[in-house]
Amino acid sequence: MEKRVQITIGESDLIFETGKIARQANGSVTVLYEGSVILATACSAKSEGKGLDYLPLTVNYSEKYYAAGKIPGGFIKREGRPKDKEIRVSRLIDRPLRPLFTKRYRDEIQVIVTTISADQVNPPDILAINGASLALGISDIPLLKLVGAVRVGMVDGNYIVNPTFDQIEESKLDLVVAGTEDAIVMVEGGGAEVSEDELLDGLSFAESYIREIVKVQEELVSKCGKPKIEVKEVPFDNQLIEAVRAEALPLYQEACFIHTKMERQDALESAGGKVIETIQEQFGEDVLPKVCEILEDIEREIVRKSILKTGKRSDGRGLKDIRSISAEINILPRTHGSALFTRGETQSLAITSLGSVNDEQRLDDIEGEGSKSFMLHYNFPPFSVGEVGFSGGPSRREIGHGHLAERAIEIVMPEKDEFPYTVRLVSEITESNGSSSMASVCSGTLSLLSAGVPIKDSVAGVAMGLVYEDGKYAILTDILGSEDHLGDMDFKVAGTKNGITAFQMDIKISGISRDIMKEALEQAKEGRLFVLDRMGKVINEPASSVSTYAPKIFTINVPTDKIGTIIGAGGKTVRSIIEKTGADIWVTDDGTVTISSRNNENAQIAHEMIRKLTEDVEIGKIYEGKVKRVTDFGAFIEVLPGKEGLCHISKLDFKRVNKVSDVLRVGDTVKVKVTEIDSMGRINLSRKDALPRNETHTREDTPSRRDSYRGHSRNG
Repeated sequence: MEKRVQITIGESDLIFETGKIARQANGSVTVLYEGSVILATACSAKSEGKGLDYLPLTVNYSEKYYAAGKIPGGFIKREGRPKDKEIRVSRLIDRPLRPLFTKRYRDEIQVIVTTISADQVNPPDILAINGASLALGISDIPLLKLVGAVRVGMVDGNYIVNPTFDQIEESKLDLVVAGTEDAIVMVEGGGAEVSEDELLDGLSFAESYIREIVKVQEELVSKCGKPKIEVKEVPFDNQLIEAVRAEALPLYQEACFIHTKMERQDALESAGGKVIETIQEQFGEDVLPKVCEILEDIEREIVRKSILKTGKRSDGRGLKDIRSISAEINILPRTHGSALFTRGETQSLAITSLGSVNDEQRLDDIEGEGSKSFMLHYNFPPFSVGEVGFSGGPSRREIGHGHLAERAIEIVMPEKDEFPYTVRLVSEITESNGSSSMASVCSGTLSLLSAGVPIKDSVAGVAMGLVYEDGKYAILTDILGSEDHLGDMDFKVAGTKNGITAFQMDIKISGISRDIMKEALEQAKEGRLFVLDRMGKVINEPASSVSTYAPKIFTINVPTDKIGTIIGAGGKTVRSIIEKTGADIWVTDDGTVTISSRNNENAQIAHEMIRKLTEDVEIGKIYEGKVKRVTDFGAFIEVLPGKEGLCHISKLDFKRVNKVSDVLRVGDTVKVKVTEIDSMGRINLSRKDALPRNETHTREDTPSRRDSYRGHSRNG
């Protein structure tokens, strides 16, 4: 039976429907907002995944070209592998939902969200989060709480909910917030150097809308929701727990506080092995999975208790301490820019490559066509954590972390007319122990500066953590990987000295107060400024010039009516310039001409040729022209490409000239001054006004040239 609920969010109705489409799924809904519609489905496998120690949840988001009335490009004419954007939205859906399942549920879950209508005005990603929540909510899959999500923008100092694409472009803040009826559980976004208070106010603005959305979802669940699958919680044998604790506590108390990551991991593995060996002798091999869970709980208990009671962390730092920082630039001889940034046991090698317009990334999706001139790609090879693993295309995690770092830096990139290069920044994570995405922001900034990219300001990032128990809490600056795993929050904040440019937060507990959030943001600001200070000691201004190995690029802005002159009939003129100089030339519809060449001299020659093509003749200006025709009454001289003027015989010299050929012949190069442009556009020139009075002016006054012409005549 079809059911429908709706709520007004902003200026439009958010509509949830079920019972019409995809009725064989465990749960399915369509979500409508103006002309954008998504279909969300949730299915669960019938048998439990054996031997799994994690929730087997998969989220796939896809956008169909037909949603916007488009046909895919290329030869195949159908959607292919997921685009980066689709992967990022898949992660955006996954992150708030994953913590809201019963801990021991092991049946495989698949959530598929598809954009089936796109009005190219309202972003469908917010609908996708809400739809995935409700599809799980009305299914028999045991999601503990429903999730609502909104986007918050800030235009002209005012917060707006679910802004359109155009409003997002104008907005100082792009904030995606997801939460339950109780609290916020996920935040992601970017800003144009927003303050901590502006971000907090944006979160507060979102909360009331989230509660309303959750409430309307609950209304639909109450009407047609299926009974939830019962998850049997098998209680642990108290005798087993006590035996494991007795063996493990003294070993883990020592192992958990070895300062270096690899040694600490080895010590914990060794201690766990000893405990397992002893316990199996007493209880048999069947208890191994339970023993591993108990050991993880013991590690969590020891680390968290130390942080809350003494402020001591696994590597010996205090709560606000940032690990030792070192940085180098220009460490790779042939790249356009490079930097190595190391913070504790996390290290990023960032490389900047400068390219031309031809290197821009072409974008074609349901939102329309476009291009990107700045890209940041993040790679996380298995050796960075001392492991053996698959090394192939980028993982979802790599795409997500790269987007966060790109968003952090993009706001300070120069405008295209100021720096006409396409910029690709690659972060190679060579070591990892927490916050490698924020290390990528730091290394990326240093690499850009070393490459001579005139960024508006330096950007740094830091990851914050939280341990919260029974009303007591501790906020951690610059968290380790283990503190992310064992703690209650992962809050990444990046920005300049003036404000925040990107952020991402995941919360594992039911929620945190505004006061805790404010404290975390203030502590993050302290950490960010500390890191920026250390980076500034290495480099704080862009290099004075780009690398000698980078292409040389010039841009010219010409009137649009001159575009045809540059291109020529059938492209003849521009092809001729390319053939003569070897430079690459692009002309856009707005009159921007971009010239690129690996050879600086060739680029300058092409630049000068185009400048002359598009330059207008000016009265009073002296030009070096070429004689095209000679008549009895004067010479026609080309002063600019395609622009000829007449130098009358009376204007050839200060003294009387009997014949034009006595002074000029076809092919001669001569300086002339523009004296007049009449109402019909005819150009009048003067040779004598372009030369000093004491200079020799007639051809006969130069014997070598006169003789050469006479000799040529005789030989002819």
